[in-house]
Amino acid sequence: MIDLLAFARPPIDWHAAAPELTLLACGALLTLVDIVWLERAKAVSATLASFSLLAAMVPVVTLAVDGTDRAMFGGAYTVDDFSLVMKAVFLLTAYVVVLLSTDYIAKGDFWESEYYQMLLSAVLGMLVMTSARDLVTIFIALELLSIPAYLMATWHKVDLRSNEAGLKYYLMGVFASAVLLYGMSLLYGVSGSTMLSDINATISNSQAEGLLAVVVLGLIFVVVGFGFKVSAFPFHMWAPDAYEGAPTPVTAFLSVASKAAGFVALLSLVFVGFWDRSDVYQPLLWLLSAASMTGGNLMALRQTNAVRMLAYSGVAQAGYMLAPLAVAGESSATADDALSSVVTYLAIYAAMNLGAFAVIIAVARRTSSAEIDSYKGLFRYAPVLTVAMTVFLMALAGIPPFGGWFAKFEIVLALLSPGTAWGVVLGGVVGLNSVIALYYYARIASYMWVEAPPDNVQSSSPIKVPASVSAALILTGLVTLAFGIVPQWVGHFTDVSLL
Repeated sequence: MIDLLAFARPPIDWHAAAPELTLLACGALLTLVDIVWLERAKAVSATLASFSLLAAMVPVVTLAVDGTDRAMFGGAYTVDDFSLVMKAVFLLTAYVVVLLSTDYIAKGDFWESEYYQMLLSAVLGMLVMTSARDLVTIFIALELLSIPAYLMATWHKVDLRSNEAGLKYYLMGVFASAVLLYGMSLLYGVSGSTMLSDINATISNSQAEGLLAVVVLGLIFVVVGFGFKVSAFPFHMWAPDAYEGAPTPVTAFLSVASKAAGFVALLSLVFVGFWDRSDVYQPLLWLLSAASMTGGNLMALRQTNAVRMLAYSGVAQAGYMLAPLAVAGESSATADDALSSVVTYLAIYAAMNLGAFAVIIAVARRTSSAEIDSYKGLFRYAPVLTVAMTVFLMALAGIPPFGGWFAKFEIVLALLSPGTAWGVVLGGVVGLNSVIALYYYARIASYMWVEAPPDNVQSSSPIKVPASVSAALILTGLVTLAFGIVPQWVGHFTDVSLL
């Protein structure tokens, strides 16, 4: 006789799941409006998408005020300070992307309603990723955010560069998923469980059981798989072409939210699933970090296109964010410092990078180009945009009093606090690469302030910036300045722990 109780629904904390359920319901509403109203739905698609993201923020805030850690499905899905901070970062980042997209998508040859549906689907995957604490949930969340992103990259269907961007992103993403899934299968084979905590308990004793080689191989494949997702060197090959070919708001989304989601999964794996095997993941992450910083910055030096430059800059930024993980396993205190520094960097990077892309979108309305030469003389006909771009560029370079200096300070502090030789050396690599990066950021700033405008650029009248792009610039600018000028007021929001 079949035991019907065996199929009973597991208990669900509806408050803990409210952000995901709210976004899912609003996404379904957006789809329904598109089906019923057809062409008329275009007029309200961006508004509904914005409302959906802000509505999902409400339960995030109420959960943060409650302050209680919550777990469902035997610990496979957890809501804690770390997940709430990252949910807020993803929702606000996506809201800024909607602001950047509103005018851009409406005036281009795009399917508008479907675009915002894809965006909400990707964000839903990111929200799930923040709370996932087992391999199956992590992989499902990763694919939920990746598949819409592949489609969004090729959303400008009549542009061959957009088709190339989507194809390259798709092929490399599928390859990375295969590598990642193979590594996960090895870890599951060793532990007999998909729970990260169970995997950590098993692999910590794997040497005595003669399974060290399998564990090492599994960890390497998982880290390499996420190396592709966060565009770390040398797994960055897809990023420059995908960023340049995709619609610019999509590029902004990929460079910030998609990268941050990969880091969220990597953080969960390192601090929960691999914690007791720091002898394996720390040297690997050290090499990835140093190579990404150095390789990304050196390649960015030679770029003549602002979007490609930011793509290679993103490779270097991934290296900065990987750096604290190379010393995280020294102690629990070191781990907390490392985690908080990465989360802080992710939040600040989201603001300053989105702000830079907002300026690129605004300037392209006049120049129809993202070439660096097109920024010459920008101050003469767009002084406000010039000041904004200078703020974001100097923040990316880590120059006070803009938020980037605090992000890099937290990274270096996390590297030096354990007092290990390889932490100090990696801190030196961070400092050296920050100097290298300043050159190509300052080059654009000098073009804007000092050079004369190109002959093919009409500079007799100011650039008309859409209200939505102006709002995005204000939001990202305020966050960038807040983290740089009053970090003691806002920095405590990113003090989180996974141990």
